[in-house]
Amino acid sequence: MTTPVFRPVSYSQTTLTELMIPSYANFGGKIHGGILLSLMDKVAYACSAKHAGNYCVTVSVDGVNFLQPVEVGELVSLKASINYVGNTSLMVGIKVEAENVKTGIIKHTNTSYFTMVAKDEDEKPTQVPGLILESRDDARRFLEAIKRKEFSQRYQMEFFNTKSILSVDEELYLLQDERCKLAF
Repeated sequence: MTTPVFRPVSYSQTTLTELMIPSYANFGGKIHGGILLSLMDKVAYACSAKHAGNYCVTVSVDGVNFLQPVEVGELVSLKASINYVGNTSLMVGIKVEAENVKTGIIKHTNTSYFTMVAKDEDEKPTQVPGLILESRDDARRFLEAIKRKEFSQRYQMEFFNTKSILSVDEELYLLQDERCKLAF
């Protein structure tokens, strides 16, 4: 029997920094959200693959709220760390910051959580190393991830149950104050 492998949070912490160039801008002159999502996915992969020692795939993304716009010419840094590990899954916390290189002002633009699953050579889910929590913040993040996971499972179950018993005819009154018109 092999001894279980554990790796500290610091082992796989990853920072990806990229200059935001004009071709990343949308019609409003701000950086496309899709560009930022792509960068978040990259850093989540790098962090989770390093911890797992295997290829990892994204299975869900939680909390993609763009708090402030990112401008052309800013340096965006995405700081990722493993917040939680399950048997084959890992939750990666990502903090996104944009720095104005002229003024030195740094703004927090996003915090997101990516759930990744490690895959073996046959593309089957494979066990990931345990996580050594090196600080109270690491422990807090791990506990928050457990709560986030519980909340998500309860929400999905409640929404599924609500959806399965939803009667359009009985709920039409909810549309009265909404910006829609019925055409049936």
